[in-house]
Amino acid sequence: MHMNKNAAISSALLKWYQRHARPLPWRQNQDPYHIWVAEIMLQQTRVNTVIPYYQRWMKRFPTLAALARSSQDEVLRLWEGLGYYSRARNLHRAAQIMRDQHQGLIPHQVIELMKLPGIGRNTAYAIASIAYHQRVPILDGNVKRVLARITEYDQPINLASSEAYLWHIAESLLPPTQVGKFNQAMMELGQALCLPRSPQCQNCPLKKWCQAYQHNTQNLLPIRISRKDIPHIKVVAAVIWNKNHQVLLARRPQGKLMAGLWEFPGGKVEHQESLVQALQREIQEELNIKIKVNDEFGPFKHAYTHFRVTVHAFHCQLKSGKVTPREGQEVHWVEVSKLSTFPMGKVDRLISYQVRQYSVASV
Repeated sequence: MHMNKNAAISSALLKWYQRHARPLPWRQNQDPYHIWVAEIMLQQTRVNTVIPYYQRWMKRFPTLAALARSSQDEVLRLWEGLGYYSRARNLHRAAQIMRDQHQGLIPHQVIELMKLPGIGRNTAYAIASIAYHQRVPILDGNVKRVLARITEYDQPINLASSEAYLWHIAESLLPPTQVGKFNQAMMELGQALCLPRSPQCQNCPLKKWCQAYQHNTQNLLPIRISRKDIPHIKVVAAVIWNKNHQVLLARRPQGKLMAGLWEFPGGKVEHQESLVQALQREIQEELNIKIKVNDEFGPFKHAYTHFRVTVHAFHCQLKSGKVTPREGQEVHWVEVSKLSTFPMGKVDRLISYQVRQYSVASV
């Protein structure tokens, strides 16, 4: 997209938003706590469903401190019916982490936000742009749809390569100022006019620049690969603790996906195996040791280009044997405080954050 065209798009969208923005309760101020809670609730849930939950939440937990000192049972009770309960648990846990490690404040930096439970790239960017006026884009489902139509993007948007392209387009459209409002305007446009079915193109402030509208392809876009067409693999991962309170990492071998990165050992669950049976078998085969399998945490879901994985992680203890990796795979016992120095893929990094919090809590 040409720079002048981008500026015209952002200007037109901001003017439309000024006139048509709904007076949603989390837009009444720019309190980072309010914005964070709203963004988490809006993950996978429609705005009209969220509003009453948000209002009840703010009445009961008006501040981050109030949330942090509450019990998880109380948080879950207030969340009941909203679904995806890990979001509530993550809100509660993240509030306690911010109380203990961030002076009770929501971090400004995206990298720090993304270390918190339940905050991925999009949520971190939303908080950073709306609450802290940082010049970063957002890319939720509504924004993806808007961008796919504007650019008449003809590839499935739920591929990793498409995600990278759409992030690039979202960033290229950002205005010099009012980025938080612009990002909200993009979401509003997707929610109000650029609908999944029968988009209201006649009322759209961007129809002049929309390639799909010009070519009458808006009802064909965006393209998605059906989830049933993408294989789903169930995986187990072991966080194996030794007597020195270290955990075991293994380096992924060359020639494999994510070669050279470090991971918590484990593997695929075979047909009719339980998660625990699969983990014990994998660790015996790969490392020649026996483990005691303790608490499960996660699961962690991730989509690659051609398949999806759900990773079930378990805290484990070394029972017997000396770690002898198959095929000379490199392994290392690591202090929990040093985990961040080992390069990892997304899921293993998420596991490592949880391990760090578990280690802190158990001291």
